[in-house]
Amino acid sequence: MRGFVKAAVLVAGWCLLLTAGGAAKAAKPMQIYFIDVEGGQATLIAGPSGQSLLVDTGWPEANGRDAGRIAAAAKAAGVKRIDYVLITHYHRGHVGGVTQLASRMKIGAFVDHGPNQEDSDATRENYAAYQKVLANTKHVVVQAGDGLPLRGITVRVLTAAGEHISMPLPGMGEANPLCASEPEAAADAGENARSLGVLITYGKFRFIDLGDLTKKKELELVCPNNLVGTVDLYLVTHHGLGQSNAKAIVWVLHPRVAIMNNGAHKGGSPVAWQIVHDSPELEDLWQLHYAVDAGKEHNVADKFVANVDESSDGHYIKVSAQPDGTFTVVNARNNYGKTYKK
Repeated sequence: MRGFVKAAVLVAGWCLLLTAGGAAKAAKPMQIYFIDVEGGQATLIAGPSGQSLLVDTGWPEANGRDAGRIAAAAKAAGVKRIDYVLITHYHRGHVGGVTQLASRMKIGAFVDHGPNQEDSDATRENYAAYQKVLANTKHVVVQAGDGLPLRGITVRVLTAAGEHISMPLPGMGEANPLCASEPEAAADAGENARSLGVLITYGKFRFIDLGDLTKKKELELVCPNNLVGTVDLYLVTHHGLGQSNAKAIVWVLHPRVAIMNNGAHKGGSPVAWQIVHDSPELEDLWQLHYAVDAGKEHNVADKFVANVDESSDGHYIKVSAQPDGTFTVVNARNNYGKTYKK
């Protein structure tokens, strides 16, 4: 299994070359659905080959709210089976929906960073419920530097279990001048710091999702040298909380667009929002929710917000990406969309 996972980057790259060979046919887009799970995470990636990856499963709810929203997004994407469910870490808003999701959708395999190491009764409970589901499903543990075999796209693990890639990605590794002025970050012994973070690429398009990775571990990816490079799309880490989103990583990634998976009262902190908002070369910031506690000055215009009040209807934000780096973002609430060309 380890060799299978490590070969994934080469397999995906080879498949992309084969796709490029058929230049007469227009490339299918990669679709990304940022599903509203009220301040947790559930991000569905539907690749051009028809394979799919779900990052996290939202919260456990008595009525199966988040599993239902994931299933609805999968139907919109034409996904009948989720090939991989990747769990970034074992906090409830990320792994809590596993049981309900597994009862209503076919899942090929679960992917995670290995055993829970957080000394918390709630996290141990979350992990135990997840383990029961794993007993009947294929399970893959990945490390930093590994990949997943999705045809046509490349999924590279950047962080896992508190470790990060040790070498720069190809063509990357430049010194980061922002590191010198970055305050020293506090250590974090919990699951957030162990988040499984990934870079997903489709041709020239690059999307990063670091789960709830906290600042000390974020900075290890980009200080003193930027091991990752730049990205087109940035999922604002940790729902836009101040424990994450260090300026030295956000600004050096130079995202063209950022999407914040916050809730009405979860995430969207003014400090983190401002760092992302002011990032050089950022064209737009989109939010899953209006951040009620942040005030109007730390929220984007309504057309960029999927859910504008506390009585959310579960609207998602959808991204359609092309291999030339062009991508379109659409707000499901109002159908407002914008295309970003490379």
